[in-house]
Amino acid sequence: MGLKLRSINAFLIKHEVYVRVLVIIFYAVGVAGFAIPQTRALFLELTPLALVLSMGVILFFHNQPYDKKTIIFFASVVAGTWGIETIGVHTGAIFGTYSYGSGLGIKLYGVPLLIGINWLFLTYCTSTIAGHLPFNPLIKVLLSSLMMVIYDLILELVAPFLYMWNFEGGMPPFRNYAAWFILSLIIHGLLKISGIKTENRLASMIITAQALFFILLLIIFKITE
Repeated sequence: MGLKLRSINAFLIKHEVYVRVLVIIFYAVGVAGFAIPQTRALFLELTPLALVLSMGVILFFHNQPYDKKTIIFFASVVAGTWGIETIGVHTGAIFGTYSYGSGLGIKLYGVPLLIGINWLFLTYCTSTIAGHLPFNPLIKVLLSSLMMVIYDLILELVAPFLYMWNFEGGMPPFRNYAAWFILSLIIHGLLKISGIKTENRLASMIITAQALFFILLLIIFKITE
């Protein structure tokens, strides 16, 4: 199994330019699909798949060994953030009072299973971007966490249109962003302490494409609502 995965990874790396083109086409088709009223419902159903595929590409292009420590850390981020989101949904004490819709797929205890994968995706991509900056580790952790909050600012605006989640009163409170920043700091800090490197040639491109995708969707929804 390990040899097969390495073979797939080697193939993708060899054909990286094609993967980049496919990513661009993938998100462009998504924007077009949401822009056309007749296909919008279909593309709403496909949103969870799009997020999973993005994470899959990231994992395939992870340019470090998948040792036991890396696998445990990644799995812990997915499970831990899903657990925190579950507490947040049922208590309102962490992010504010909010609830998840159907836009992120299968839910357990009212929280999409995909939400932990999204936290891992954002952590990985922002850590990779910050890793290329000429700053000390502490500044990199701070910048990675700030990037995650900025991404959340974008996502919060479009999430209700995609039936992802809704906050009571329509807008997330300040504590949502404070909690995002603190939780991001903790995760990025633990990632840095663990010594796990997030080296990936496509991470910055994919998170940028995804952010632009959500911005364009927000514009489309605002124009057509």
